[in-house]
Amino acid sequence: MRLAKKVVVVSGGSQGIGEAIARRYAREGAHVAVVSSSSRPKAQAVVTGIEVAGGTARAYVCDVRDSRQVIALLNDVERDMGPVDILLNAAGVFYPTPAGATAEEDFDRMVDINFKGAWNMISAVAPGMKARRSGKIICLASVASVYGVAPFAVYCATKAAIVQLVRALALELAPYGVQINAISPGNTTTPMNEALRGDPATVEAIAAATPSGRAFSSVDDIAAVALFLASDDSRAMHGSCLLADEGISCGMAAH
Repeated sequence: MRLAKKVVVVSGGSQGIGEAIARRYAREGAHVAVVSSSSRPKAQAVVTGIEVAGGTARAYVCDVRDSRQVIALLNDVERDMGPVDILLNAAGVFYPTPAGATAEEDFDRMVDINFKGAWNMISAVAPGMKARRSGKIICLASVASVYGVAPFAVYCATKAAIVQLVRALALELAPYGVQINAISPGNTTTPMNEALRGDPATVEAIAAATPSGRAFSSVDDIAAVALFLASDDSRAMHGSCLLADEGISCGMAAH
């Protein structure tokens, strides 16, 4: 029970990697706030699964783009569960943004959710963590932060921004005993890439480019990395970004 009674907030916790992390944290004894962007029933379904397995969780809804909603969320969590020990930023969107053919609202939505949303959550929890001289913040970046993927330029840019945000904030937060780190998953089995996984030619191409030969990691693989960063085992880490990408960022695999 490496996270016994720790209060954890997981944005984007109602599906995909965020859901897997919420479930893993709960199995390790954490009290988990499962946050959905708009659907309380989706968040509650994850909470119910956690409770059936013997864990503790509560469902919340928050649009992370709105700093006022984020502050209200954190106030509710602290009232219901206590001060936040761990923040896991998993809220994000993924869709193509080709140059010259991307609507401004689509650009803004991606930047606001993937980057500004993480910033809003961090800004809301950091003062309390600094005052208590304790806390862990973990952000989901992407392997797309270290290499380009067409036509997903804006997604790549938002995830590279997360990596740099984490590095810079580590300089601010480490002196107060607060750790901030990131995880860069590679291709992972989530609802966001269901269309890609449904195309056999795409899956074959991804597998051919992946040193491990696994076209997609499982969400539980990423949850295991997130558990390490949330546990005392990672106490020496500040401003790091752990690649969990089946080796794809190393270069083209030879087959």
